[in-house]
Amino acid sequence: MTTLASATDARSGVYVSAFDLFSIGIGPSSSHTVGPMRAGWDFARRVLAEHPGGPSRVEVVLYGSLAATGLGHGTPDAVVAGLAGLDPETCDPASVRGAWSGHPAGSPLLFGGVVPVAFDSSDVVLDPFTRQPAHPNTLVIRAFGGGPDPLVEETYLSVGGGFIQRVGEVVESAVVVDGMPSFRTAAELLLLCVDGLSIADVARAGELAVRGADAVDAGLDAIWTAMRECVDAGLDAEGVLPGGLGVPRRARSMRDSILRAEAAGQPVTSDWLQAFALAVNEENAGGGRVVTAPTNGAAGILPAVLMYYSRFVPGADATAVRTFLLTAAAIGSLIKANASISGAEGGCQAEVGSACAMAAAGLCAVLGGTPQQVENAAEIAMEHHLGLTCDPIAGLVQIPCIERNAVAASTAVTAARLALHGDGSHVVSLDAVIETMRQTGADMSDKYKETSRGGLAVNVVEC
Repeated sequence: MTTLASATDARSGVYVSAFDLFSIGIGPSSSHTVGPMRAGWDFARRVLAEHPGGPSRVEVVLYGSLAATGLGHGTPDAVVAGLAGLDPETCDPASVRGAWSGHPAGSPLLFGGVVPVAFDSSDVVLDPFTRQPAHPNTLVIRAFGGGPDPLVEETYLSVGGGFIQRVGEVVESAVVVDGMPSFRTAAELLLLCVDGLSIADVARAGELAVRGADAVDAGLDAIWTAMRECVDAGLDAEGVLPGGLGVPRRARSMRDSILRAEAAGQPVTSDWLQAFALAVNEENAGGGRVVTAPTNGAAGILPAVLMYYSRFVPGADATAVRTFLLTAAAIGSLIKANASISGAEGGCQAEVGSACAMAAAGLCAVLGGTPQQVENAAEIAMEHHLGLTCDPIAGLVQIPCIERNAVAASTAVTAARLALHGDGSHVVSLDAVIETMRQTGADMSDKYKETSRGGLAVNVVEC
C-alpha cells in the first residue's frame, strides 16, 4: 500500500502523514509494544494468505533492545497478541496483557484470530545480546508445517513510533500527486512557505493529496479526541503502576491539589501543563490507550502542550488544533527521515527531544509565529535535548520517562515563547540540530539506548 508514510525519495519528499505519525495504539511503548504487535498481525495475515489452513506452530525471536527491555515493555505479549489477530488501534488493551505471559500451557493460539495453532510460551525467544545490523529493534517470526524448515520466515524492524519495516520488502515511493509537498530539509520546507503559506498549509497539502478535506479534518479531530480522552483517563486513575517498581500514579492527586490552588486564586497554569503530561504517560505505563506522538515513551508532551493551549489561550478552536497537529507532523517528518524517533536507535533525544520539538513548533504556530519562528522553536527544543540517554529502570517506561515528559512539556512552551520574541533568524538551524542528533545517536554507547544496561537502570536498586 502506498501512503505518504513511504514518501521518502528525492522526488516526493519526506512528509509523513499525521495519521501515521499520530497513530492510536496501546502502551507502554510504540517501538517495543505497538510495532511488534503490528509485525505479528502482518505476519499472520501473510501466512494465511499463502496457507489458508494455517501453520502447525509459530516461533518468534526478539533481538537486541526488543529482548533487553522486552519483558518490561510487554513485547512478548504484544507480538503474540498480534499473531492472534489483534490490532493495537482497535483492541481492548486488557486483551494484550497476558497474551504470552498468561497463555495457558497446552492451549493453542488462535492464529490470525481464526486458526488454532500449537503454541507454548517457549516459542518466544529473547536474545538480548545479538544486535542485528539493520536495527536494534529486530524480530524474526517463523511459521512451520510438519517439517523442520519454516513455511514462511519474515524479519521485521520496529523503527520507532509504531512503524515497522519488513526486511527484503521493496518500499515503493509515494506516487507524486499534484499538491503534494516536496521537501527533505527544514530549509526546503521554509522555501515552500511563500505568499503567506504556513508550515501547516504545506502539511495540509500533503494530506489533501490523498484524502478529502472533510476526511482530513475529521481525522485530525479524532486524534485530538483520543489525546484528550487519554489525559482525562490519566487524571482520573489511581493506584500503582504495574511492573514491580511500585511507582504510584500521581496525576490524580496533582489534579486535586491544583483544583484547590485554583479555587484559592493561585496561578496554576504550568502545574496543569505538567499534570497533563503525567496523566498521559501514566496511562501509557499502565498499558492504556494512547496516541503515539511521535512515540509512546514521549506521548505526553504534545497532548500536554495542546491541552495547555486549548485551555488557557483565548481563541483556541478546532482549526487551531488542526494547525498545531499539522505543524508538528511536518517537523516530526523531518526528524524521522533525517535522524530517528527511536530510543533504541538514538537514545531518548530521539523520542523526548523529537516530541518536544514538534510540540514547540505547533504551539509557536498557533500563537501566531511565522514559519521561520516555528522552525526556530523546534530547533531550540531539540538542541536542549541533545545527548539525552534512554536508560529506563527495569525496562519499564516509568522512571525517568514519566517525569521527563512533564519537564519536556515545559521546555516546549519555553522554546515556543523564546522563538516568538525573535524574528526567526538564528545561528543554528533546525537541519543542523537534527543532523547533530543523528550523529550523537550513532556515537552513543548502545547501553544508553533502551537496553537498561547503563545510567539510572544500573545505579538505582530495583525495589
